[in-house]
Amino acid sequence: MSQSDKDPSTELAALEAKLDALIAQFKLIKNENKSLKVKQDALVKEKAKLLEKTTQAKARVEAMIARLKAMEHDS
Repeated sequence: MSQSDKDPSTELAALEAKLDALIAQFKLIKNENKSLKVKQDALVKEKAKLLEKTTQAKARVEAMIARLKAMEHDS
Protein backbone atom coordinates (compact mmCIF):
# COMPACT_ATOMS: atom_id res chain seq x y z
CA MET A 1 0.00 0.00 0.00
CA SER A 2 1.57 3.32 -1.05
CA GLN A 3 1.40 6.63 0.84
CA SER A 4 -1.43 7.87 -1.42
CA ASP A 5 -3.50 4.71 -0.79
CA LYS A 6 -3.73 5.30 3.00
CA ASP A 7 -7.02 6.34 4.52
CA PRO A 8 -6.91 10.12 5.18
CA SER A 9 -8.71 9.69 8.49
CA THR A 10 -6.05 7.18 9.63
CA GLU A 11 -3.28 9.58 8.64
CA LEU A 12 -5.05 12.41 10.43
CA ALA A 13 -5.45 10.32 13.57
CA ALA A 14 -1.74 9.42 13.47
CA LEU A 15 -0.78 13.08 13.06
CA GLU A 16 -3.08 14.07 15.93
CA ALA A 17 -1.50 11.43 18.14
CA LYS A 18 1.98 12.69 17.26
CA LEU A 19 0.90 16.26 17.90
CA ASP A 20 -0.60 15.32 21.27
CA ALA A 21 2.64 13.56 22.20
CA LEU A 22 4.67 16.62 21.18
CA ILE A 23 2.40 18.94 23.16
CA ALA A 24 2.73 16.73 26.23
CA GLN A 25 6.52 16.65 25.85
CA PHE A 26 6.58 20.43 25.38
CA LYS A 27 4.59 20.93 28.59
CA LEU A 28 6.95 18.66 30.53
CA ILE A 29 10.01 20.47 29.21
CA LYS A 30 8.41 23.85 29.88
CA ASN A 31 7.70 22.87 33.49
CA GLU A 32 11.19 21.48 33.92
CA ASN A 33 12.66 24.68 32.49
CA LYS A 34 10.60 26.79 34.89
CA SER A 35 11.73 24.63 37.81
CA LEU A 36 15.37 24.90 36.76
CA LYS A 37 15.10 28.69 36.49
CA VAL A 38 13.69 28.87 40.02
CA LYS A 39 16.54 26.67 41.29
CA GLN A 40 19.08 28.75 39.40
CA ASP A 41 17.74 31.96 40.93
CA ALA A 42 17.96 30.42 44.40
CA LEU A 43 21.54 29.28 43.76
CA VAL A 44 22.55 32.71 42.46
CA LYS A 45 21.15 34.31 45.63
CA GLU A 46 22.89 31.73 47.81
CA LYS A 47 26.16 32.34 45.99
CA ALA A 48 25.85 36.09 46.56
CA LYS A 49 25.25 35.53 50.28
CA LEU A 50 28.24 33.18 50.52
CA LEU A 51 30.48 35.65 48.70
CA GLU A 52 29.36 38.38 51.12
CA LYS A 53 30.09 36.14 54.11
CA THR A 54 33.48 35.23 52.66
CA THR A 55 34.34 38.89 52.15
CA GLN A 56 33.31 39.70 55.72
CA ALA A 57 35.29 36.77 57.13
CA LYS A 58 38.35 37.79 55.12
CA ALA A 59 38.11 41.35 56.43
CA ARG A 60 37.83 40.09 60.02
CA VAL A 61 40.82 37.75 59.62
CA GLU A 62 42.88 40.56 58.08
CA ALA A 63 41.92 42.84 60.97
CA MET A 64 42.94 40.16 63.49
CA ILE A 65 46.26 39.69 61.73
CA ALA A 66 46.86 43.43 61.79
CA ARG A 67 46.06 43.54 65.54
CA LEU A 68 48.41 40.61 66.21
CA LYS A 69 51.20 42.29 64.25
CA ALA A 70 50.58 45.53 66.18
CA MET A 71 50.71 43.59 69.47
CA GLU A 72 53.95 41.97 68.31
CA HIS A 73 55.53 45.36 67.64
CA ASP A 74 54.35 46.69 71.02
CA SER A 75 56.00 43.86 72.92
